This record gives sequence, structure tokens and C-alpha cells, in this order.
Amino acid sequence: MTERTPVTVLGLGSMGSALAKAFLRAGHPTTVWNRSPERAASLVALGARHVGEIAEAVAASPLIVSCLIGFEATAETLAPAGHAIGGRTLITVNSGAPAGARALAAWAAEHGAGFLGGAIKNVPAAVGNPDTLLYFGGNRALFDEHAETLRVLGGDLEHLGPEPDLAAMYEAAVGATLLPALLGFFEGAAVLSARGFPASSMVRHSTKWLQMIESLLPVLAEEIDTRDYTKLGSSVALFHSANDDDIALGTETGVDMSWHRPMFELLGRAMDEGYGDKSITALFELLRVARVDELRLAAGAD
Repeated sequence: MTERTPVTVLGLGSMGSALAKAFLRAGHPTTVWNRSPERAASLVALGARHVGEIAEAVAASPLIVSCLIGFEATAETLAPAGHAIGGRTLITVNSGAPAGARALAAWAAEHGAGFLGGAIKNVPAAVGNPDTLLYFGGNRALFDEHAETLRVLGGDLEHLGPEPDLAAMYEAAVGATLLPALLGFFEGAAVLSARGFPASSMVRHSTKWLQMIESLLPVLAEEIDTRDYTKLGSSVALFHSANDDDIALGTETGVDMSWHRPMFELLGRAMDEGYGDKSITALFELLRVARVDELRLAAGAD
């Protein structure tokens, strides 16, 4: 029987616990650490070793998988363990900005450790499934060295490239569709609720709608990559003309449509800049122009 690589998992929230369980099921000696130690009890019952000191947890395994709340929290947590991490590989699977991944990779290098920045594109319950996607940025040799171990977390592994922040960048890029899609579903449920229909009555139709959008993604990507906004057929002007219908629907049903305002404004700017007859994909041209001050104001930053 092949000897399994010992692994340390840092952070035992729902995802971190799922990772630890997957390693345990696959026979990897697994050490766990969490700021609140009581979360480790169920994993200890499955065979994990729990330690309370972060330096001891890091020293316990050649492979450290961190699933903390973000890069800043990871850096703060690992700071007392800098002397113990040399010669080991640190893999992060948390969210955060690409700059945070670059800073943590630099810290790891300064302390003689390897680094892979990763992301898991599924829910905790799907950890370990053959079709669960995980992607990583960083040293290819490190990825190849640990691919067999990482595959117990999900069967669809991808190395994005040598830059340590690529997973964070793709995580942000791919994840950008999540909240708008969810808000759209919630709004639809509110509209139906105004007439006494349950949200469950729209699931079948929403699923078909999302499948249609999925089928269009290659066309949208091609238009963006070629900057040829003529193939899709659904124009900026068509979407812009529906603004009044959205407002009327909100008035009729009493549903708050205020989250549409930035989209209305974006469509209006696209019309003003002459994109009306171009496909809706042309909004990319407006989005790619940095408006950092406005973003900070919208987020409530100083």
C-alpha cells in the first residue's frame, strides 16, 4: 500500500472540515488546527490529530492546506509559525484579492516554503466528487508533486499557470456571476410571491434559462476576445428598451427593483457611447475601464 502524504488542515469551517474528512477517508495522516478548538472534536473522532499551537500544526506535515477566511487572516495566523514552515508547501483555498495571494506567496518564499494558491469551485458537500473542480496557480513542479494528494478533494484538477495569484483572479472573475444571478432569482421569487405563487414553481423554468445562458458563454467569450460585437444578436438597445418594463413590473408587484439602477446607468452610458446596435457583450468595453473611485464610494470605503 502506498504511503499517504501527511497533511495539516488549517481552519475548520464547513469547507475546511470537508477537506479534512476527505483526506482522512483517503488515508492521509491528518493534523487539524482551528482558532476555536471545539470544532476539531468530530474530526478527531474520525482519526485526525488536533493541535492547539499553529507552529506545531505547521511542523506536523509537509503539506499545509489553509482554508481560513482570507489571505490577511491566513498571514496573521501563520506569522508565529514562520520558523516552522521552511521546506513545506503551503496551499491556500480561501477567497480574497489577487494581491493577497501574491503577498502570502512572497512570505512563504521568504521563509523557505513553497506556495500554491488554489480555489474549490463547489460546495463543501461536493468535496471529493470526481467532477468537483479545483484550480491552482504557482510552481508547476509543486502542483505535480501534490496532484495525487489534492485529487482526493476533487477529480477535476487544473494548473492555471506559474503566477501564485491566478486562482484568486479566476475565483473573482468566475464568482462575479454568483450574486447577480442569485439576486435575479430572489427578485423573480418576489414577483411570483406578489401573486401568491411559490418560488418552487419557477425552478424548472429558471434551470432551463440558466442552461440557455450556459450555451451562450462560448459566443460571448469569442465576441469579447475578438472585440467583434455582432454575432450574438441581442443588442444593447434591446436591453435598454426593457428598463421601463422592469420599473413597471416593480410598481405593479411592489418589488424593490433598486438594485437595477447601476445596470440601467451602464446601459444608458453604452447607448450614449454609440454601442446601441452592438450585442450586449459590448458592455465589456465600458466595464474594462477602471472607475476605482466610484467603486470605493459604492462599497462605502474611505
